[in-house]
Amino acid sequence: MTQTTVLIGGSDQGQILLDASMANRHGLISGATGTGKTVTLQGLAEGFSSIGVPVFVTDIKGDLAGLSQPGKPHSKIDERIKSIGIEGYQQRARPTVLWDVFEKQGLPLRITLSDMGPLLLSNLLELNDTQTGILYACFDLADEDGLLLLDLKDLKSMLNWMADNAKELKSDYGNISSSSVAAIIRKLLVLEQQGADQFFGEPALNLGDIMITDFSGLGLINILDATKLSSQSPRVYAAFLLWFLSELFENLPEVGDADKPRFVCFFDEAHLLFDKSSKALVEKIEQIVRLIRSKGVGIYFVTQSPLDIPEDILGQLGLRIQHALRAFTPKDKKAVNAVAETFRENPKLDIKKEIGLLGIGEALVSSLQTDGTPSIVEKTLLRPPESQIGPVDSKTRQDLIKCSPLYNRYFQDIDRESAFELLKKRAEEKEHQLKQSREQQQLEKQRLAEEKENRPRRSAGRPRQSFAEAMIKSTMRSVGSTLGRRIVRGLLGSLLGK
Repeated sequence: MTQTTVLIGGSDQGQILLDASMANRHGLISGATGTGKTVTLQGLAEGFSSIGVPVFVTDIKGDLAGLSQPGKPHSKIDERIKSIGIEGYQQRARPTVLWDVFEKQGLPLRITLSDMGPLLLSNLLELNDTQTGILYACFDLADEDGLLLLDLKDLKSMLNWMADNAKELKSDYGNISSSSVAAIIRKLLVLEQQGADQFFGEPALNLGDIMITDFSGLGLINILDATKLSSQSPRVYAAFLLWFLSELFENLPEVGDADKPRFVCFFDEAHLLFDKSSKALVEKIEQIVRLIRSKGVGIYFVTQSPLDIPEDILGQLGLRIQHALRAFTPKDKKAVNAVAETFRENPKLDIKKEIGLLGIGEALVSSLQTDGTPSIVEKTLLRPPESQIGPVDSKTRQDLIKCSPLYNRYFQDIDRESAFELLKKRAEEKEHQLKQSREQQQLEKQRLAEEKENRPRRSAGRPRQSFAEAMIKSTMRSVGSTLGRRIVRGLLGSLLGK
């Protein structure tokens, strides 16, 4: 089996290489702002693409679209190439597809609410336990009734239906209070204002479309523009990353140990994955990071400090590229000490001291060797990218979007018949039935009124007696009749007796 490697840079000991068979053991790129993390990410993405591995990267600063364009010659780049001893270096572009949740800087990236599920969504909305229970019930009811939850209007319609039918649902799902439903809907409105209405919908992202190579065998580099997403909608950004990891883990088959990964992901501003996330979600991320390597996927976190990553997850990261850290505060000093302790010691390096002295384009690097053990940390001069460093102009970006082979598949809106439409149709049918019922009742009342109007009337004469009057007259007649009979009997008796 041919060994495949990715060049990271060079040190006094020679070139620093990442064995591709170890690339699914994940990695970390960390360092202070302005120390070159983005350029390091760009170089690694190129390296994986060159060996035929598709890549997904999140672009926080808007700089990574330069991967789509060849780089420009520069004396400093030539000097670095010579210093590292890179052979076959040439300025060239990589096959790229640009994505954007807001549909401005790339192809629309969407997922459905059904794909996300209640666990991630409840975390995204910061729901309490009661509200989370109602959300789970909502998804369960939708599944039972065959109602698709694709976008936010589907979910709002379903929640309103549950509130209207809470009495009938109580025996199966417990108390569904209108106040809790209203609270969830208010949070959905806030999420909608952050752009989530564009994020949830169809056509949903198909992983098969991004895990491909081009005709020359280069891995496709997918770039998600997250300039607005991470700053204006950080919870949407975090929810997407969690969904993306879960989707890869759930859908990809096991591949075991391979000579190179099937897919590699770079997540910038990785701390957003863990900030304010529930314990259950952090545990889920840890589980995915630990197990997804068997699916042939490498996960690389990019952040300012290793302390941004939970310790259990940090221990799963094989490649460590540490740019400069400035120890100005106690927290900074703690970070420096933590970094120093995670590296395999090099007798020739004072790691704590070197971390503060590293220049731009330099880093401390340790990777996994073929036997799975970490290499000794080396001070490394990182390889320069072959593609353009920095952003592309708006015209070039729009040309890249429109010329993408995926343009016709994703740059359209699809609105299938889902929960919103079906519940609306049911409500209209119910309203129609109620209207018919009211009309029938009205007709029946009208018929009865007409019958009463056409019924023969009493002739004019004495007015009808009241009940009291009838009783008095009846009594008088009875008394009169009895007295009369007594008188007659008396007369006849006298006559006949004589």
